[in-house]
Amino acid sequence: MKKSTMNTVMGSALAAAAGVFVFKAYQQKNNPKVAEDTDMRNSTDVDRKESVKADVDPAEKGLTQLDSAYRDEWQANAIPQTHREMRELEEDN
Repeated sequence: MKKSTMNTVMGSALAAAAGVFVFKAYQQKNNPKVAEDTDMRNSTDVDRKESVKADVDPAEKGLTQLDSAYRDEWQANAIPQTHREMRELEEDN
């Protein structure tokens, strides 16, 4: 009786181990990889490099690539960039 009990326990343990192995292999095959974060707002490198347009546009001198991207967005949306522009808009309204 002891031998049959031991065989049952060992067989169950081996079956469980095989099940875990098959489950992990199935998970790796069917789960897609997470895409790498490529958003420039999360990059410290972009916030350190000088603007590409710094040689051409004097307004870009001293700006980083991230600052330049924000500046382009502000201009496209007509957001005032200086306190003077903000006061002029307030006076017009």
